[in-house]
Amino acid sequence: MTPQAESILELFRSRGAYLEGHFRLTSGLHSSQYLQCALVLQYPEVAEKLGQKLAAEFGRIAGANIQLVVSPALGGLIIGHEVARALGTPFLFTERDPASKKMMLRRGFQIAPGRNAVVVEDVITTGGSTHDVVEVLREAGAHVAAAGSIIDRSGGQAEVGVPRIALATLAVATYDPEACPLCAQGIPVVKPGSRPS
Repeated sequence: MTPQAESILELFRSRGAYLEGHFRLTSGLHSSQYLQCALVLQYPEVAEKLGQKLAAEFGRIAGANIQLVVSPALGGLIIGHEVARALGTPFLFTERDPASKKMMLRRGFQIAPGRNAVVVEDVITTGGSTHDVVEVLREAGAHVAAAGSIIDRSGGQAEVGVPRIALATLAVATYDPEACPLCAQGIPVVKPGSRPS
């Protein structure tokens, strides 16, 4: 693990944001570990520094011509806004339609075709939400240069359709609910994220 990744994980531990137990993730998978980014990002000075770090990483892989930052609501809102601030670009976010569950732009947000965009999320496990945002941007005619997150729980394995960066990468075991050893042990499951179960 890189020194930067170690310092990010230590930040999460020091803020009580690296949780252990039995959790149902946004993806529906179960895990014994959960990273509650809201506990870290509640501090504006910390959020700003993490946004600057991600912006610097984007500069390395996507160049200087990033024109837009887009995040999925709710988890990506704070860190996406901070990355946009560091890059000096506008920030938009997508939301899931309650009926169709499809990710979409709302609130009058519009994207000019040809814009160079990046997608920012707090934590990636399967990459599903990030991939959905990439698709929304492509359908709007944007060029998606890269995606990034503070934490990558997939061990670098999540595919989102564009190059991807993370400040810390972990290989955290996840389980289908039907094959979850924590469920088999009778340990109650907790749903700590922003999306209802």
